[in-house]
Amino acid sequence: MFQINQRAPIYDPEAVQPMRDELTAAGFTEMLTLADVDTFVGNKEGTTLVMINSVCGCAAGSARPGVTLALQNSIIPDRITTVFAGQDRDAVDHLRNSYLPGIPPSSPYMALFKAGELVFLMQRMNIEGKTAEMVAEELITAFNEYCKKAGPSVPKEHYDAILHAKACGSKIPKYAGN
Repeated sequence: MFQINQRAPIYDPEAVQPMRDELTAAGFTEMLTLADVDTFVGNKEGTTLVMINSVCGCAAGSARPGVTLALQNSIIPDRITTVFAGQDRDAVDHLRNSYLPGIPPSSPYMALFKAGELVFLMQRMNIEGKTAEMVAEELITAFNEYCKKAGPSVPKEHYDAILHAKACGSKIPKYAGN
């Protein structure tokens, strides 16, 4: 049986929690274990959006606000899931090694799978320097091309209440352990 986070997180989990919360508030399911990754990303039916979340500034300023905005679109992926770099370390490594082989690791990172095949990729280098609206626009284009599920992921009133964490990794303490 797989254990949750066999390797200790890099950053203080309490400090990172708001960054997790803004995605789960938008309807994301967290992948905490290797089995979670296989359950969600290994599902060959329909579409799956995976976001590798991060403590970096472009995650705070563009990626998380952009992906949550994109999920207000009228067409969205069947499943939306996330894993946190530097926190869910074993699950992130399993995702990268098993489902994104040959693609250099980066975070944040968004990948859209259709019928188990990677059809859209937005790496950190494709996010840096863009506004949240620009990120959302690219994601919406991919959703409209590959997805069929009716959106949004959460009602507009719920989306409007999401608090976007603006902290970046340089301000988050390293985790000292239990």
